[in-house]
Amino acid sequence: MIFTKAIRTFLVPFGIGIAGMLGTPFAAAAEWAPSRPVKLIVPSTPGAGADITARLFGERLAVALGQPAVVENRGGAGGLAGAEAGAKSAPDGQTLVLGSDYAFTIYPQLAKTPYDPVKDFVPVGLIANVPMVLVVNPNKVGARNVKELIALAKTNPGKFAIASAGNGSSHHLAAEYFKHKAGIDLLHVPYKGAAPAMTDVLGGQADMMFVSPVTALPYLKSGKLKALGVSVPHRIPVLRDVPTLDEAGVPNFDIGIWFGFLYPARTPPGAISRVNAELQKIVQMPEVRSRLDEMGYTPVGGTPEMLAKRIEKDSATYRKLIHDAKIKLD
Repeated sequence: MIFTKAIRTFLVPFGIGIAGMLGTPFAAAAEWAPSRPVKLIVPSTPGAGADITARLFGERLAVALGQPAVVENRGGAGGLAGAEAGAKSAPDGQTLVLGSDYAFTIYPQLAKTPYDPVKDFVPVGLIANVPMVLVVNPNKVGARNVKELIALAKTNPGKFAIASAGNGSSHHLAAEYFKHKAGIDLLHVPYKGAAPAMTDVLGGQADMMFVSPVTALPYLKSGKLKALGVSVPHRIPVLRDVPTLDEAGVPNFDIGIWFGFLYPARTPPGAISRVNAELQKIVQMPEVRSRLDEMGYTPVGGTPEMLAKRIEKDSATYRKLIHDAKIKLD
């Protein structure tokens, strides 16, 4: 049932959409149904984490809605191309956009976007959080835990290099957040993507980086990397023995990637309610939760309002972080 085709204030616009949706009787959600195949615009290449996640939900959403789901991959530009395509789609309930933290909360703080993340969309629901894990090259960094790393960094300000996937990337912002919360000076080294950054951490040209759990796992098992902490407030199944950064000595550390579905603005409330209701069922399915756990993702459900609040909260956090750290795009 699934096929493939190759800052601002968020409260008022999102609040209007949510208020309208909440005022709709539950029967309206049950009555709404798509009239043709549902398009899922996915801002990544086939096989990437975002794509796998979208298909995991899309297959089951197709069954629930009684129409095939057509995945349209719009990779490139950190998800901006996919978001722009979604913003320009007809608001008829037939096109969903897989949104992410970068396209909706980070990049809009760095530069003008070809879409308005507030006015051009209405949230449907969160589906997954993606924690990052702080890893170090154990041959370069003689720290067994976060407290020892902080002590080393304070003794040697600017000596240790923390790599990222590029200026303004999620990895970069996690690094700046860590520097700020821990009160340390690390040398940020931006790369053209996460893969070359990881290569240099493994090779010892850089000392550490924040990375997705699934990317780090093979190197953690082989001993080439050591995990010191997870970036969210809870431990994750795939790295049960790795403490959160909050547990490890950096109080209230909470930063990470998320995925959620959004509709183009002015989509009928009945469509929003119906799809949200189905997403809540899907996220509770054992096979879905198991697959997300394997990827190091945390299954998330909730109302459209919860996604709106997440966007608002993260936007405020990143706006301040980008301003204070004087982060600019390459």
